[in-house]
Amino acid sequence: RRRRGAGGDPARGGGRRPARVTPPRLRASAARILPLAWPVLIGQLAVLAFGTVDTVLVARASTRDLAALAIGGATYVSIFIGLMGVVLAIGPIAGQLFGARQLHEAGRQLHQAVWLALALSVVGCTLLLFPQPFLALSQASPEVSAKVRGYLAALALALPAALVFAAFRGFNTSVSRPKVVMVLQLGGLAVKVPLSAWFVFGGAGLPPLGAVGCGLATALVMWGQLLIAWTIVRRDPFYAAFGLHAGGVARPDRASQKALLRLGVPMGLAVLIEVTGFTFMAFFIARMGTTAVAGHQIAANLVAMLFMVPMSLGSATATLVAQRIGAADLPDARRLGWHGLQIALLIATGLGCTVFLGREAILGLYTGNATIVAAAMPLLAWVALFHLGDAGQAVVSSVLRAHRITTMPLVIYAVAIWGIGMGGGFALAFDTLGGTPPSLVGARGFWVAATVGLAVAALGLGGFLHWVLRRRAQEAAAA
Repeated sequence: RRRRGAGGDPARGGGRRPARVTPPRLRASAARILPLAWPVLIGQLAVLAFGTVDTVLVARASTRDLAALAIGGATYVSIFIGLMGVVLAIGPIAGQLFGARQLHEAGRQLHQAVWLALALSVVGCTLLLFPQPFLALSQASPEVSAKVRGYLAALALALPAALVFAAFRGFNTSVSRPKVVMVLQLGGLAVKVPLSAWFVFGGAGLPPLGAVGCGLATALVMWGQLLIAWTIVRRDPFYAAFGLHAGGVARPDRASQKALLRLGVPMGLAVLIEVTGFTFMAFFIARMGTTAVAGHQIAANLVAMLFMVPMSLGSATATLVAQRIGAADLPDARRLGWHGLQIALLIATGLGCTVFLGREAILGLYTGNATIVAAAMPLLAWVALFHLGDAGQAVVSSVLRAHRITTMPLVIYAVAIWGIGMGGGFALAFDTLGGTPPSLVGARGFWVAATVGLAVAALGLGGFLHWVLRRRAQEAAAA
């Protein structure tokens, strides 16, 4: 304990300090979490703005292209997020190694995550190039299906770069250096906006490409981001301590790959369930017509933007928790986990209420089409409760991953989000059981069931985290 205090605490920026932690206070925890959270938030908002920019641009091009963007975007997000969840297993692994001051081993894990990302790209690109199962779910018209195929083919070019960049992001977050990722993501957005506008509407000899143009712009930006990130890793002095300035990339290591997969596959499946429980709504709502799916696309984009706040808080909290576990400071890890959840719920309550009260003005920023606004308005009425449940499950699941616990969260997600949220939403929206109130038939039924599913997931994960922490405290006391 004395050696750890004298040698500095990597999770708190180093320096000499007493080993004993000060009494727990929410304000003190916030002072440690927020500096790591805000760069993640801004960076992820920049990434989400890719979709927001595309939605706004395509909404002004044609309703058919907007429907194709909604279906294609849901397909890509379902595939990419699931695979990204596997790659991000580097986060808790590298975070604990960083907390234990095993810097070279942490750096070696980045190389292993890159190999894993490239292998997963093969699977992801195949699914994007052959999207028939997703098109069958949406029952899209032949015209919309053709646009979806073109959009996904362009995104298949972007996927390898996006997954490798996810490894870079996960590593930097785990070692408390999220600002470099934020800068790259903001730079990518600055290039994406004019590029998408040019490709969507055409000009300077280029014909209008609509939704397909959005995919091509994303591919160009992602490869540019990755190239700059690779240059930074090779030249920035910060990464020398991790052994990342050495020539080449370390060969794939079987033990490391197994560790990443053992942790990452349940993580990826859990994230896949979480995301598809939401994105698959677009496929089913597409059966109700282009107006219904266009209204859902706007509401979904807004909710996804709100989600970036608890996601960033969960990422920052998990980073600190993993580092404290690596430093063998379990009481501090436990306090940080609960305080991160409290902070996220407080902020989510304020944001949800604000959007609910200003939903009419917010929808006006997306489109002037009164028909689409009317379709989206009742969906946003559920945003406050939806976002509160979303915030709770996001932070708790991140803390559990920091403890390298991923299997039980997967089970909870399957029951709550797929069973209650998606299954219940389908039953309400299409009145498959009979007796559904008219106000819940249609897209609103999906949103009601999804809100209930997220609430159940948040409560289930929170209860499980409480059990895990109490059991580990008892084991430590017995030891």
